[in-house]
Amino acid sequence: MTGTEVKSLREGKIHLGDGYCRIGQDGQMVLIDVHISPYTHAGYAQHEPLRERRLLLHKKEIQRLHQRVKERGLTLVPVRLYFKKGRVKVEIALAKGKTLYDKREAVRKRDEAREARQSR
Repeated sequence: MTGTEVKSLREGKIHLGDGYCRIGQDGQMVLIDVHISPYTHAGYAQHEPLRERRLLLHKKEIQRLHQRVKERGLTLVPVRLYFKKGRVKVEIALAKGKTLYDKREAVRKRDEAREARQSR
């Protein structure tokens, strides 16, 4: 990460909502779609808010995660960012997506809640 990204993280200007991790062709872990807002006090040297960021992991960790993603169809999702001894750490979780049945049930509940609010 660049200096302006770290300074922006210290201010808490990050959005992990749409973010996910992918293992690239070269065997590197990449953080994608994580929005880090530009640092307010930076001059001309500003970073791109949605750029892909390379994560540092041991080769065995990457291989183990890649195996689990391939065989079970899981996704690597960043859960939180924190600082430890001046370095930025990313906590990653293996997540399973909703099935079609679960999605229909969630939509039905959301529609029922909306109708209940409107009827008041």
